[in-house]
Amino acid sequence: MKAGGFHVSSFVVDGGGNISEFYEMEKKKLGEGSYGTVCRAKNKTTGVIRACKSMSKGQMKNLDRFKQEINIMKSMDHPNICKLYETFEDTRKIYLIMELCTGGELFDKIIESGNFTEAQAAITMQHLFRAIFYMHENHICHRDLKPENFLFATKDTVEKSIVKVIDFGLATTFTAGQVLTTKAGTPYYVAPQVLAGKYCQESDLWSMGVIMYVLICGYPPFHGDTDADVLAKVRLGNFSFQNSDWKNVSEDAKTLIRNLLKMNPKDRYTAEQALNNTWIKNKAPKATGEKIGSEDLVKNLKKFRSQNQLKKAALHVIAQQLNDKHIKKLRENFIAMDVNGDGSLTTAELVEGLKKAGMNEAEMEELTKVISEVDADGSGSIDYTEFLAATLEKRAYMEEDICWQAFRVFDRNGDGKIDKKELSVVLQDPDLKKVAEDIESLVKEIDTSGDGEIDFQEFMVMMKAGEK
Repeated sequence: MKAGGFHVSSFVVDGGGNISEFYEMEKKKLGEGSYGTVCRAKNKTTGVIRACKSMSKGQMKNLDRFKQEINIMKSMDHPNICKLYETFEDTRKIYLIMELCTGGELFDKIIESGNFTEAQAAITMQHLFRAIFYMHENHICHRDLKPENFLFATKDTVEKSIVKVIDFGLATTFTAGQVLTTKAGTPYYVAPQVLAGKYCQESDLWSMGVIMYVLICGYPPFHGDTDADVLAKVRLGNFSFQNSDWKNVSEDAKTLIRNLLKMNPKDRYTAEQALNNTWIKNKAPKATGEKIGSEDLVKNLKKFRSQNQLKKAALHVIAQQLNDKHIKKLRENFIAMDVNGDGSLTTAELVEGLKKAGMNEAEMEELTKVISEVDADGSGSIDYTEFLAATLEKRAYMEEDICWQAFRVFDRNGDGKIDKKELSVVLQDPDLKKVAEDIESLVKEIDTSGDGEIDFQEFMVMMKAGEK
């Protein structure tokens, strides 16, 4: 049945009582993040194995927002969307009993296989477009489509396994023609309209275009040395197909990517149009059958995936070091600078405020440059979120004492260097053999001195330069 634009599934249960009465939880964690942990859970009555996501209520910044996420997940009932079966809640935690996906992340699967054909890329994208079409038909915009949010259901081959969409933490409901304004997403995959704070569900299709591009060549269409560089390129929307990496790829695939990465959302393919596209429908009929992209596809993908993992881990640690005093000062600065109180800063207000704060010209120039790069719609004014994101990120990157604290979290034995074993622990990969080669190339990338380890100076260079 339908209710308020949702497909409402009748078999999601809000568990009463203690979760341990119904499920036997394995002690070994499948994953861990800022939200909590994931482990296997066995239903004591049926013997069915599920995944249990446990989250501490005390660590949740916005409990209402999380409950909205749960309601969205409850409404989702599709073969390409990870299913939420039951929820439990006690005084300390919320538990989600979910479908167990054992096949790993999208990129990991390709790296493991060491070989990826255009037909396999088409099959994978078809699964994803089906999920997006279903979401949009039911008035849900995901807003954070990226490779980490796609899991394979089983360890079977790409042709035999099913891809599932996970993580509805930034998802929202929408009505026909509604303009969404919350800036959400991840730099590489975010649509230009989202940066401008005026967009609709078509923003999800832009992300799909980026994902398809990465899937075929191993690196994103919009990249730069910092997040600000990446976002500047996203806003321009210019990309190309480098011949060395795309020579074995059919024109059909390139045409589909072009139609997904249209700057004007009205010209952009919908999920339905993508599903009916020849390349998707007939599984890349004009493909040569050879390995797609260059010989470097897997190598590129390993590097891209590892860099993201390391940067994500580093930024997560740094975010924990930034206590309220950092944010408090920035918040006070914003309010003080916002002379007319309209909730946004004009360039004039910004310059005047920075002068009053006693910044010298070089510092002012640096900060205004960073903030102007985050002025998404080029209006010449910056809202509070843009201001906080730009200044906080810059300060986090530039303050050596904060980076040093983060470095020490990585440097488990305290010898002033991060070795491969320590990196393996930090990246929390359950299968260290699989990630060993990634870490090898990652250390080589950052270790400019060539001693096989990352010292603090090299770590700082990585943090300042960001990732390609």
